[in-house]
Amino acid sequence: QVTLVESGGKLVTAGGSLRLSCTGAESSFGRYGLGWFRQAPGKEREFVAALSWSGAGTEYSDTVQGRFTISRDNTKNTMYLQMNNLKLEDTGLYTCAASYYGLQNVPGAFSFWGQGTQVTVSS
Repeated sequence: QVTLVESGGKLVTAGGSLRLSCTGAESSFGRYGLGWFRQAPGKEREFVAALSWSGAGTEYSDTVQGRFTISRDNTKNTMYLQMNNLKLEDTGLYTCAASYYGLQNVPGAFSFWGQGTQVTVSS
C-alpha cells in the first residue's frame, strides 16, 4: 500500500554527520507513523527513532538520543533522520518503516519496510 525508498547512506568518519531520507509513494502518506531501524551483520535489528503521523511525537533509542533527529514533511512525502556525531557503533543498514498505529518502537508494529541504505562509520 505504501512504497518506501531510503537514500543518503554513505561511508563517513567518526564524528561526522549524515542525513538520511525516506520517501513514500502513497496517496495518504501522512496517515502512517514512521520509524527508522538499523541492523549490523550478526546483530539483531535495532530500533533507532520513530515519529507520529504529524511528526509532533518522537521517540529515540538511548544510544542515539541527543545525536539524531527524526522529522517528516508530509507535503513532500518524506521522512528524515539527521545523524550527528556519528560513532563506529552507528554502522548498519538503516531501514525506514511505516505503521498504521502511530508512534511505535518495535518491528512488529510496522507493516511496510524499505530496502535500506547502508551507513558505515570508520575511524
